[in-house]
Amino acid sequence: MSVRPAQRSDRRPVRIHPAWWVAAVAFLALFGAAGFRAAPGALMVPLHDEFGWSTSVMSLAVSINLVLFGLVAPFAAALMDRFGMRRVISSALFLVALGAGGSIAMTASWQLLVFWGLLIGTGTGSMALVLAATIADRWFVERRGLVMGILTAGSATGQLVILPPVAALAENVGWRQASLVIAAAALVVVPLVWAVIRDRPDERGVLPYGADPGTYVVPARATGGAVARALEGLAFAVRHRAFWALAIAFAICGATTNGLVGIHFIPSAHDHGMPTTTAASLMAAVGIFDIVGTIASGWLTDKFDPRKLLAFYYTFRGVGLLLLPWLLQESVHPSMILFVVVYGLDWVATVPPTAMLCRRIFGDRGTIVFGWVFASHQIGAAAAAFGAGVIRDNLGTYTYAWWAGATLCVVAASLSILTRGRVATTAPVGRN
Repeated sequence: MSVRPAQRSDRRPVRIHPAWWVAAVAFLALFGAAGFRAAPGALMVPLHDEFGWSTSVMSLAVSINLVLFGLVAPFAAALMDRFGMRRVISSALFLVALGAGGSIAMTASWQLLVFWGLLIGTGTGSMALVLAATIADRWFVERRGLVMGILTAGSATGQLVILPPVAALAENVGWRQASLVIAAAALVVVPLVWAVIRDRPDERGVLPYGADPGTYVVPARATGGAVARALEGLAFAVRHRAFWALAIAFAICGATTNGLVGIHFIPSAHDHGMPTTTAASLMAAVGIFDIVGTIASGWLTDKFDPRKLLAFYYTFRGVGLLLLPWLLQESVHPSMILFVVVYGLDWVATVPPTAMLCRRIFGDRGTIVFGWVFASHQIGAAAAAFGAGVIRDNLGTYTYAWWAGATLCVVAASLSILTRGRVATTAPVGRN
């Protein structure tokens, strides 16, 4: 049945819809989570200098981090349905703090797998882009694409903007102090999340932003087990070609952003004589342009065919990777600045149209299905992170890794154009 917005006791009009406050705090959580996850990229050089650990070993830890960042996502989406966003986000931030803070006691490379890989990967994965999709789906009827773009920008920008201070702190003070700062930053966000985040608009006595009071129907609450719901969503999705096209393309997205450039750009630039802090600053600049590109992508997703947008984004990215081996030099030059601008605008512009396609094609299952598509993103990122490390150790250069990424982008562009259909309208909400 339709519902009316709850009456406010003070009878005063709401000037700013609560959905925007929820989105603002979610932006902060996503910004921090992505930054905490990407921080190991800035710590690889000092860890190698102190312990002598190989690039392959450190890349394996990062790969575990990336895999969990993705595989936890669909279960986190189901847990948010079952237990609420505040509990899931707060627990995730505590895991990040434990992983970052505990890493200062590392003495063996296997401990890197536990702290960087298991704990930080699980914690940040629980606040991955499924949180953005959940906020956009529950709190907004209008501007979903734009909100998804803004929240995605927070996620992508966090992993890039946080790199320079972490790299500078690690280089000038020590990597242990940098890890402690990350742990403290994670804990600081918890009270704000608990104070502002609510699971659904009716808990604030309002309708979702842009909802029509005469026709809006409050969605049924999920009551089934979180694991069962996540697996049911996967079992449904894998029977449809659209899921595989989206998942493979998004795996390539992860490989060519988080896996290759996000993790290995700084070590690769270091190979060419560029200081670590300079390379980290370039990655931060990528993050600045990513804000513009991702928000613009969200706006475009509300107006144009998401498939065509994805094909353009992947082609754009492939050209950048193809040229990167000739652009890396000891000093920053105009062609490198151009690469930073181009790659920044395109960094995760793919997320809003991918999330929109999941919603359109899979209906009420869309958020959980997007969680699984995002899991493929991180599997691709993990494979690329480890593979690029192996290439560097065995061939002495990252060039072939960049070219492989460019080739994969052509595949992703082709798959995006072929994605079509609508296979579901309503998902089961669980069993009591």
